[in-house]
Amino acid sequence: MSTSEETKPKLLPTKIWKCRNAECKAWVREEFAVESQVCPLCKGPMLRSMRHLPAVQNKAKSQPRKKKDEF
Repeated sequence: MSTSEETKPKLLPTKIWKCRNAECKAWVREEFAVESQVCPLCKGPMLRSMRHLPAVQNKAKSQPRKKKDEF
């Protein structure tokens, strides 16, 4: 294998919302979309679709909470 093949992330079919306006290139992963499906750029309607994208870890790692007297 060449080094470029080794560094390519594995692509997975991912549900997305994309803008219906052909001139607008906006899209967002379904898990990051807001409830109102309005394009954040042109304010047009969004359409459900699929795209092959690298996997993302969307869970924030929780920081241990400090006690009140440790500020």
